[in-house]
Amino acid sequence: MARDERATLLEVYQALPEEQFQSLKFLLEGRIPSRPVLPASRPDLCRILLQRFPGDSLRVTAGILRQIGRLDLIQRFQLPLEEQISEETPGEPNGDTPRVRGDPTSGHHPGGIPAPPVNSRRLTEKELMQVAQKLGKEWQEVGILHLGLERIRLEQIQEENPGNPILWNFEMLREWQRQQRQEATVSQLLACLERARVNPEILDILQGLLGD
Repeated sequence: MARDERATLLEVYQALPEEQFQSLKFLLEGRIPSRPVLPASRPDLCRILLQRFPGDSLRVTAGILRQIGRLDLIQRFQLPLEEQISEETPGEPNGDTPRVRGDPTSGHHPGGIPAPPVNSRRLTEKELMQVAQKLGKEWQEVGILHLGLERIRLEQIQEENPGNPILWNFEMLREWQRQQRQEATVSQLLACLERARVNPEILDILQGLLGD
C-alpha cells in the first residue's frame, strides 16, 4: 500500500470507539497472547501487530474489523482482507482474479452469486422487528462478534426487558443502529450477519429489502 503501514493502523484504531477497540483486542487473543494485548493502548497495539505480523498487520486488522461489523473502515482505509490474493499472485485458472467472499465491494456473495445493489437506507423499526423475530439464542454472540456491541450493554437490555427474547433482539438491533448512525443501512446489516450463525430467513429478509 502507498500509505505507511503504522500510520494507517493508528488511524484505523483511533477511528474506533472505545468499546469496539476493546472488542478488537478481545478477538485478537486467538492470534496473540492476551497478556500484552488487553492493556495495550492504540499506539501499543500498533507496535505489537507490526512486530507479530510484519507486512501483514493491516490484513489481520481487516479480518477483525469485519467480525465487529466495521466494513466501513475497511473500505475507507482500503485495507486488504485475509481472503484476498495480492496483485502479485496469479489469478484463478480461468484467468479471473479471485474476489473476497461476502465483501459488498466485490460484487459477489459467497458461492459466486452476484450481489444485489447496495441499499443505503436505514431499516425501519418494523423491519428491525422482522429480523429480531428470527434471531435465536445466539443473539449475544451475534451482537458481540458481528455487530460490535459490548456484552455489558446486552446484559442491560436483557435486564430491562425480562423474559422477552424477541425484545432483547430488537433492542440489540436498535442499539447497533444508534451506534452506527447513518451507516446502519440494509446493506451494512446484511454484510454483518452473513458471517454470523443466524437463521437463513434473516438473510432472505435483508436481501429482499435491498431491492426496495
